[in-house]
Amino acid sequence: MLLTALLLASCASSAPRIAVPDNLIAQANVAGMTQIRFWGDQAPPNLAEITKAKYLQMKSARPKLVKKGARPSLSFLAISGGGSEGAFGAGLLAGWSENGTRPEFEIVTGVSTGALIAPFAFLGKRYDPVLKEIYTKYSTKDFLTKRPIKGLVGGDALSDNKPFKRLITKYFDAALMAELAREHNRGRRLLIGTTNLDAQRPVIWNAGGIAASGHPQALELLRKIFLASASIPGAFPPVFINVTADGKTYQEMHVDGGTTTQVFLMPSQLVLGTQDRKLKLRPKRKLYIIRNGRLSPETKPVRDRTLSIASRSISTLIKSQGIGDLFRLHAFARKNKIAFKLAFIPKDMKNTSTEAFDTAYMKKLYDLGFQLGRSGYKWQTTPPGL
Repeated sequence: MLLTALLLASCASSAPRIAVPDNLIAQANVAGMTQIRFWGDQAPPNLAEITKAKYLQMKSARPKLVKKGARPSLSFLAISGGGSEGAFGAGLLAGWSENGTRPEFEIVTGVSTGALIAPFAFLGKRYDPVLKEIYTKYSTKDFLTKRPIKGLVGGDALSDNKPFKRLITKYFDAALMAELAREHNRGRRLLIGTTNLDAQRPVIWNAGGIAASGHPQALELLRKIFLASASIPGAFPPVFINVTADGKTYQEMHVDGGTTTQVFLMPSQLVLGTQDRKLKLRPKRKLYIIRNGRLSPETKPVRDRTLSIASRSISTLIKSQGIGDLFRLHAFARKNKIAFKLAFIPKDMKNTSTEAFDTAYMKKLYDLGFQLGRSGYKWQTTPPGL
């Protein structure tokens, strides 16, 4: 009887969404907003227009960077996924600020937990205390409420994300959005990655562009994007984003950006020199990557039970994918003459967590990252094994 009741409840819980038809996926857009996103696996068709807009903003707000003969140093920051191990990245950034050598980043990208760090890293060291609070104060109960039965019987996830939504609402407010808009208008870019699960493709969102759009739903959309980027499929419910195509409204299903890429900068097909020559620019570029995880194998006995085997297999897959993403970024950097700089959790820092978000473990990770950043982190110039 209980099982029957659960099945009936799950069937009646919500109306089915209207997904974008296959033939319209490529043209679907958020109503009233233009140039706010592009596919992460191909160069945007309006690349020249996007680049020109950024150049004009830089010329207006920071003319020294684009004056004739200038060779400005432009720093990019890419922050990976990693769940609670984002505490390492938060600590590293704060320590880097203390060291006094942390640059203002021209572009900041984030996926999953990296998407939560990215806007604060983008806005600079004033927000280091906020990142410390997020990654040392809150435990699992502040991010999710477990609901395994509903998740297994007709539901969309094993956990309820209402606590996580409350945190996002608290920290991602109108004041933060105004600051993101200001920096976007200076020609800087904040890019957040999600996965369009219907299309099986990565989506890169121009978060600063959304903030600067003036659209009445901009803040709500930004919150959805940050939530979606960190919504692990199966563990957290997917996030539905309303779009229009061919005059009709549909709902796209977006989940964790780490489903398609653990860390990114921009589509691999881009050749930056082509746009540089058109705009007569000669910048020197550096790419800093914070990998919120270890690169070496972490051995441990696995119980011969279905969930244990599945969990370990998925975590192994994610680690392998993340390392592959580093090689992809290294190839992109070499092609575009960008200095490659990589940080990651040292292998001798053992994972002692007893839950998804273990504050004791997160504090240790934060402190480790802080000490490494403050002492002058020795950035690795190649992916592991090269």
